[in-house]
Amino acid sequence: MQAKSRAALGQLSDMDLRLLRVFKSVVECGGMAAAELELNIGTSTVSRHIKDLETRLGLTLCRRGRAGFALTTEGQQIYTETLRLLAGADAFRSSVDEIHRRMGGQLNLAVFDKTASNPGAHLGQAIALFTELAPDVSLHLFVVPLNAIERGVIDGQFQVGVIPGHRSSDTLAYEELFTETMFLYCGAPHTLFKSEPPGMTWDDMRAYPFAGLGYHSPNMDISQQVHLTRKATGYDQESIATLILSGKFLGFLPDHYAEGFVRSGQMRAVHPALFRYTCSFFSIVRRSPQPSRVTRAFQACLTKAHHIANS
Repeated sequence: MQAKSRAALGQLSDMDLRLLRVFKSVVECGGMAAAELELNIGTSTVSRHIKDLETRLGLTLCRRGRAGFALTTEGQQIYTETLRLLAGADAFRSSVDEIHRRMGGQLNLAVFDKTASNPGAHLGQAIALFTELAPDVSLHLFVVPLNAIERGVIDGQFQVGVIPGHRSSDTLAYEELFTETMFLYCGAPHTLFKSEPPGMTWDDMRAYPFAGLGYHSPNMDISQQVHLTRKATGYDQESIATLILSGKFLGFLPDHYAEGFVRSGQMRAVHPALFRYTCSFFSIVRRSPQPSRVTRAFQACLTKAHHIANS
C-alpha cells in the first residue's frame, strides 16, 4: 500500500521562527561572520543554527567556503518566503495590539540615504513625537536604496518608507513631506573644477563621463532625459560622491550632503544655475491591508513634524 504523503516541514514552532530570523540576518549581512555582530552570537552558533534550519527544511540554503557566502536557488526561495512569513507575524502582533487598543510591537521605518543632513527633513522631530506617543513600540530604522524601500513596504518588511518621488504605485499611499535640491558636481582633479567654459549647455555635458545611481530614481530619470554619458554606476549617494572625488566623473548629489566636500575644496557644483533639479520626498505606506494603528500614528507624527516646521 502506498504511504500517505506528508508535509516536509510539518507544524511551525517558535524555534523555526527563530532559525528563520537568523537565516534572514545572515542573508542580509552577506554571511555568517558578518551576521555575528547583528545577532550578538558567535559565528559557530550562527553556523549551527543555519545547519539546523537546513535539516529542518530538508534543503541546502547556502554555500559557504573560500569563494564566499552564496544562496542556493532553494535558499533564495526560502529567503523570499521568510520575509513574507515574518512580515505576517509582525502584522499579526500589530492586529492583537489593535484589539487591545494599545500601541506596542515593532515599527520598521526605511529611509533613503543622506536624508539626515537635509534641513528640510524633520524625521528626527517626527521620531521624537512618536516615541512620546507610543513609548512601548520598538522602532527599527533602516537606510536602504529607493527600490528596496518600495519593495519592502509592499511586501510588509517595512511599515513606512521615506523616498524621493519618481513613480507611483496603486499599491502604495503617498504623502509629500519635504524637498531636496540636487546639483551636478565635479571633483578637484576634474578639468571643469578650475575652468568652466561660459555658456555651457546640457549638450556640452555629454562630453564628460557621468556617474549615476543604478536603479530607477530621479537621478536616473534626469540623466536619461538629457542623455548624459554614463560611465560609472553607484548604488547610494556615498558611492556617487566617491566617484566624483576621483576627478574622472560628474555626478548629482544633494546640496546639503555635498556642502562639506565643497567647503574643504574637494568638489564644486558645475554651473549650478542650470545643472540642477529638485525632487520631492514622500512617506509611503501600503494601502491594503489597512495600515496598523502604530503605522497610522507614525504617519501622523511625520505630517505634524513637517507641518510645524513649514508653518
